[in-house]
Amino acid sequence: MTVLGKPRGRLRSGIARLTGPQRFLLAGSFLIPLGSFAVLPFMSVLLHERLGMGLGTVGVVLAVASLVQFSGGVVGGAVAERIGLRHTMLLALAIRTAGFACFLPGLRHPAAAVFALFLVSVGAALYLPANKAYLIHQVDAEQRPLLLSASGSALNAGIALGPLAAAPFVLSASAGLFTAVTALFAVITAGHVLLPVESPDRAPTAGTGQEQTPPRREKVFAGLAVLPFTTTVLSLYVFMFFQHYLALYAVPRTSATYYGLVLALYALLLVVAQPLLSDRIARLPYARALWLGFGAMAGGMATLAVGNHAAILAGALLVCLGEIVLFLKNDLEALDRSPRAPAVVFGHQRLAAGIGAFASGIMGGAGYQLAERGGGAGLFWVAVAAQCVLLPLLLSRWTALRGRGR
Repeated sequence: MTVLGKPRGRLRSGIARLTGPQRFLLAGSFLIPLGSFAVLPFMSVLLHERLGMGLGTVGVVLAVASLVQFSGGVVGGAVAERIGLRHTMLLALAIRTAGFACFLPGLRHPAAAVFALFLVSVGAALYLPANKAYLIHQVDAEQRPLLLSASGSALNAGIALGPLAAAPFVLSASAGLFTAVTALFAVITAGHVLLPVESPDRAPTAGTGQEQTPPRREKVFAGLAVLPFTTTVLSLYVFMFFQHYLALYAVPRTSATYYGLVLALYALLLVVAQPLLSDRIARLPYARALWLGFGAMAGGMATLAVGNHAAILAGALLVCLGEIVLFLKNDLEALDRSPRAPAVVFGHQRLAAGIGAFASGIMGGAGYQLAERGGGAGLFWVAVAAQCVLLPLLLSRWTALRGRGR
């Protein structure tokens, strides 16, 4: 009880120390994905079935929009460094609100729907780095894990609930749904107007946890934390195999209802465990966190290969633990290792996530098809598990060689 009580006690005290703006941003971290994912998961249905776009065209549109949303985080970080965090959030939310409003004429005109989707993607790219940076702006180093994990939990809760709330209205009351989402974003934007302008940004000195004012604005990729960036690419690379292909694998072996239950339990574990474990994850040495995170993912992917009900649930929950450790630790390590402002660091990390997701998408479809032809889809998960074991070995070897080179 003592061991469990300490993190819970720190969690309660950390929550009690939250400022008004931090509480507002955490609420927004739930409401923004709630509204966004009430719409975005159904874009393929809207573009193809309602507007008559070909599936090939729909795929290209969605791929480019995703690339803008992820890679644009680098631009978002640079913009925040120049015009400020609050101003960047307001600009991003104004663009995103306009995007959701444009979906109304987009219900009749494909070009307007595509334009609306890209506005929403640009707004997300600008908003996320500035949002996370404002949340941890000039807080003590020990508060960062809780704030970032709580933000992640709120975001994942919104992602999980958005499609459930919107599913009955997507096709039957599309105009009303888009109007409601636009109104929600207008209210959130108005709330951001009331946030205080942050004091002059101060970037962490790499490896010290102390802060210093950067002497000048630098190029976008100056000060890139190479190891956390690379690890984030690889973390998203293996994780997105699970994200993209679990439904294809699990539903025929169980049922759509059981798959929905697995996703619900996954989301619940993610939302609850992230803040509870944040302090321990922050105190883990980076090398150990990588072994734990990739090890949990390896165990989860290998368990999925069994293919029965219990294995699919257990495998998914193990992958969830790997996500909790790797995603939070990579961000914390990038903040600690980079001399740049947090918004720029989060932009770098966002780009890394996009590269990993893109690589996974390129490799995954062909890999899954090859495994099915070669003896069963379970082989696909065995291959992913093997990569999860190999990656920390390669990262350890790479860091050792870099250390010798210095």
